Amino acid sequence: MNHHHHATREATQLPSQDDGTDRNPHAAEMRALMGKPLPSAAAATPSWTGSALGTVVKQLPDGGFMVEPQSGGDRWHCPRAASCLLEPGTGDTVLVAGPHRESLYLIAVVTQADASQSHIVTEGDLTIRSRRGRIALNAPALALQAERAQVDIADMEYRGAELRVTMLVARFVGRTLETVLDRLSVLTRSSFRLTEEVEQVRAGQIDMQAAETLRLHAKNTFVTSKALVKVDAEQIHMG
Repeated sequence: MNHHHHATREATQLPSQDDGTDRNPHAAEMRALMGKPLPSAAAATPSWTGSALGTVVKQLPDGGFMVEPQSGGDRWHCPRAASCLLEPGTGDTVLVAGPHRESLYLIAVVTQADASQSHIVTEGDLTIRSRRGRIALNAPALALQAERAQVDIADMEYRGAELRVTMLVARFVGRTLETVLDRLSVLTRSSFRLTEEVEQVRAGQIDMQAAETLRLHAKNTFVTSKALVKVDAEQIHMG
């Protein structure tokens, strides 16, 4: 009995686990504060969602672009995606996307800083094709510039108020040429025309004048007139 009573007194004298609620009223708040993780750089940087908006700062010599994120942080070096045909300009708002922040591509121009000029740029050949419809170009002014051009059109119709052509050499090869004009003026330094078969001229009046010599030569020459034939010169040689 004495031995059991001694063990019971030792058990009752052991210090009980203090939960802190009685002695310190702020113990619960301290434990909650201590349980929070420490701030880190990964927690401060928002997680990457795969795409983001940015502003083009400049174009790089390798063809890529330096883009400043709208959310802040380090600038991105973004190559232009093949699907982004509109060339970005400085100050444009662009959409970049990629698997992570170290591998991003500029995939689209969202808004242009200067919408008055747009450039569609590709590194290689560019083909615009419509399988069933038509392609229309409509603008107040149209400018075409190329070192070499080739146009293959089966049937072409041109309508315009005025046409000016300036060139060094022009060659026309065709089967039939029909021209209907109200007036035709041709100014040349030298003219040569060769007709293998028949050449006919129908006119109300024909006036031919040569400063030096006018020569008509044929195997057979006929000069006829209904009313009058006049030959006037200082000398007339017949035969």
